[in-house]
Amino acid sequence: MAYTVHQAKTHFSRLLKEAEAGQEVVVMRGKKPVAKIVPIQEPVVSKPETPFRLIGAYRGKLNWDDDAFGPMTDQDLIDSGFGYMVDVPLVPPPAK
Repeated sequence: MAYTVHQAKTHFSRLLKEAEAGQEVVVMRGKKPVAKIVPIQEPVVSKPETPFRLIGAYRGKLNWDDDAFGPMTDQDLIDSGFGYMVDVPLVPPPAK
């Protein structure tokens, strides 16, 4: 459909509805077409592939020493960036 500038300004909401319905709307200045309102095509968003996740997939591939979960020495704390914990007073054992 073709509309004059005045008609387009007056009925802009209706023109947008026509464009949403798939029609091309042409706006004319006098008898000369100057603009076209067309529906925007939604971009096709492909669903990203789900990464491989399987319980036990890394079984046997990860190794650690028995002392990995043991307490750290003062030097280990300092080397790991936790030196502020070295000077913290220890909690005394509970009184009997």
